[in-house]
Amino acid sequence: MLVDVVPVGDVSAQVKRQASAGLRSVYDCEVTIHDSQSVPTGAHDEKRDQYRAEEFIELAGRIGSADKNIAITPKDLFYRRRNYVFGLAYLDGKGSVISTYRLQTSSDGGFSNRSASEIFSDRVRKEVVHEIGHTMGLEHCDNKRCVMNFSPTVREVDVKEENLCGSCQRSVL
Repeated sequence: MLVDVVPVGDVSAQVKRQASAGLRSVYDCEVTIHDSQSVPTGAHDEKRDQYRAEEFIELAGRIGSADKNIAITPKDLFYRRRNYVFGLAYLDGKGSVISTYRLQTSSDGGFSNRSASEIFSDRVRKEVVHEIGHTMGLEHCDNKRCVMNFSPTVREVDVKEENLCGSCQRSVL
């Protein structure tokens, strides 16, 4: 499998490295990191002061030509009536997006011996692996440790492992 990572906006080298490492580790895939793209015109909702997640997925689809595409942005994303999303993917589709905006919260996830940078890197890897999992047909998993578990808060992201549980792993083979 090939995965194209499309940075949108000012995405750090650290985030690009962590995204690539997470995808390679869990899915044993080839990853291409594209040049940074501008935020899609019309993606910003002025009333909410947030960005429409689906606009970023469409942009990644236009730029990337791999089996799977994922946009990564520091912008605060929303989808439909949700207050915010860490990411969004089309189930069994090619495209997905993650936002690092809310992954940088000060919550240490109960890991006070770890640096903020390490915690943030873990969150980025987990969210990228989670969204690409959706594009491979995986739905949310009930196993709280599985990377495919639904995580509406960073605390729940922190509880998850970076890997698929056995059941989800068998589903993608």
